[in-house]
This record gives sequence, structure tokens and C-alpha cells, in this order.
Amino acid sequence: MMKKIRFTRHALEQCQERGTNEAEITEAIKSGTREPAKSGRQLCRFNFEFGKHWQGSHYAIKQVAPVIKEEADEISCDYSLHFLFLNERAI
Repeated sequence: MMKKIRFTRHALEQCQERGTNEAEITEAIKSGTREPAKSGRQLCRFNFEFGKHWQGSHYAIKQVAPVIKEEADEISCDYSLHFLFLNERAI
């Protein structure tokens, strides 16, 4: 069973600024690849098919990469990164 995910206000503000949402961040945490980040945190990466325009360019893939800290009873999401890729290949 997945632990409860707690979003900081900063993380929620970044969702709006970066064109993502809580559902996509939750999916990235649940299904994405994980790699170590600073201060005992983890970076989760997950690629979504995008196929849309964003700020004047067309992008095929949107990668959502929340940075989390896993605690005993919850997962804290402090902030999230957001990358767009022009072609079908992403990291």
C-alpha cells in the first residue's frame, strides 16, 4: 500500500507554474524511476505523452520529476521539476 503523499505549498505552486498537477506528480512518485537527490531525498522521473504546445513550441513528451522525502508514515513532496522534450526520446 502506498503511503500518503503530502504536498508542500511550494510544490503545489510549482505545479501551476510548470504545467503539471497533483495527479501527475502522484503517478511519477508511484510509477517513476528513482534516483538519489540531496539531503536524503529522492528524485522520481516519469514520462507522459504530451503532444501539445507549451510557450510557443510543440513537445512530444512531458517529464515530471518530483523530489520527495520518504518518512515513516508519509511521503513529503517539497518541489517538482518539469521537462519537455521535442521528440519521442526522453531521459
